[in-house]
Amino acid sequence: MIIKAAKRTESVSEYYFSRKLREIAEMNVRRVASCEEPVINLGIGSPDGMPPVEAVEALCEGAVQPGNHAYQSYVGLPELRKAFADWYSRWYGVELDPKTEIQPLVGSKEAILLISLAFLDKGDKVLVPDPGYPTYTSASRLVEAEIVPYDLCEEKGWWPDFEALEQMDMEGVKIMWTNYPNMPTGASASEELYDRLVDFGRRHGILICNDNPYSFILNDRPLSVLSRPGAKECCLELNSLSKAHNMAGWRIGMVAAERDVISEILKVKSQMDSGMFKPLQLAAVQALSRGPEWFARLNEEYRRRRVLAGEIFDLVGAEYDPESTGMFLWGKVNGKGVDISDRLLYEAGVFITPGFIFGKNGENHIRISLCAKPEVLKAAAERIAATLAVG
Repeated sequence: MIIKAAKRTESVSEYYFSRKLREIAEMNVRRVASCEEPVINLGIGSPDGMPPVEAVEALCEGAVQPGNHAYQSYVGLPELRKAFADWYSRWYGVELDPKTEIQPLVGSKEAILLISLAFLDKGDKVLVPDPGYPTYTSASRLVEAEIVPYDLCEEKGWWPDFEALEQMDMEGVKIMWTNYPNMPTGASASEELYDRLVDFGRRHGILICNDNPYSFILNDRPLSVLSRPGAKECCLELNSLSKAHNMAGWRIGMVAAERDVISEILKVKSQMDSGMFKPLQLAAVQALSRGPEWFARLNEEYRRRRVLAGEIFDLVGAEYDPESTGMFLWGKVNGKGVDISDRLLYEAGVFITPGFIFGKNGENHIRISLCAKPEVLKAAAERIAATLAVG
């Protein structure tokens, strides 16, 4: 390389799943060459179902309109912002001003870096959950902020230990990342939890950034932190069509917050892209209008898959919550999760995510994605059972 990379890149490595998927692809070349079945991947939460048919139709109709292929507004179509506002009002009981309190995004993952760039200077501190989504940490490191891990423990229901947080030095902390229904643990939110987060953020002058893409998955009562009194003073929320609408590859998300927060995020975002493809926005409007029957069918399928994932955990002796929410099943094992994950990958040809990638509190855990059809989960169980029988 003719020049040296920026020092900030030394603080992060290639995303774990990027490396692992490349390894699995190489394994599959060898397996196919030796007449073996490819690896069964139960790692990433990429929904395998179809999006709402109305969204697909809107995308196709919009794509053949000559005027829809130009650059779009950085703030998104008015009808998309209104659709997001209506969605929040209908499902979460949250009233948002579509003109000033909603920013559409190219998937909610981009917002983690946008928020970090907008609000964190070098040396600022960020509260990051352990276990938690690795991007909270990597985005913070890329902006040269200081990571302050906070524990999520099973005995606390995978909620923050607020007593322990109050004993920590909050000087210099600007942002706290939270995520409920929780990934990877499957723990649910409650009004009590969100009330405590709002209180904590207000008293300490911390922006609570709640990542909320799983609220409709295996969860009969979607909640938003913004529904709690005083939340807009100290909270923002990310949401997405990726999980609840089977639209992960479409990259359609949003951030909701009071107008000044949205304005700061837009300052950064408007330097980074040139708006979302108009037919995608029109499709999102249709997806957001889906009623309870859509989510009922979605969750009926995920309940079947959760049972089958639990049977895999039974085979390997993992402890788990059979009523967990979200798109994954989280299991506690006797020993290091990475050892079990590696054995199942290299001996059974089944990839299950090791919990260490989510932090030290995940080291003796493994995670199964429910984004695999029932027959695939059954085939994985058969492979694992055969491997364990051999010893």
